[in-house]
Amino acid sequence: MKVVFDSLVEDFLYDLVEILYEKNYFEFYEEADDYVSGLVYDITTSIPYKLQRPAPPHFNRYGKNMSYVVFKKNNYTQWYVFFNQEDDIYYIRYIGNNHTCAQYFP
Repeated sequence: MKVVFDSLVEDFLYDLVEILYEKNYFEFYEEADDYVSGLVYDITTSIPYKLQRPAPPHFNRYGKNMSYVVFKKNNYTQWYVFFNQEDDIYYIRYIGNNHTCAQYFP
């Protein structure tokens, strides 16, 4: 299995560390970095074992015929990871959380 992140997703994850720290979700920068690193680790090691669902039409702007999986990181936040799969390669096209994209799910 190979997981490839779109460059815009990589930028988002990099910026996410800054956002989480600056908005005081984490007291220390290292904690925010560990949180995002943990999310990336979860994605790269367990995406094929998660329940995959077809992505709602709203997310077609990031790619066609995508699927998504959900990663619950705590009691308040779950992350939606949208991807295309070809053989054993997972191409991550978008990542959002329940605070930013849950309204687009039926």
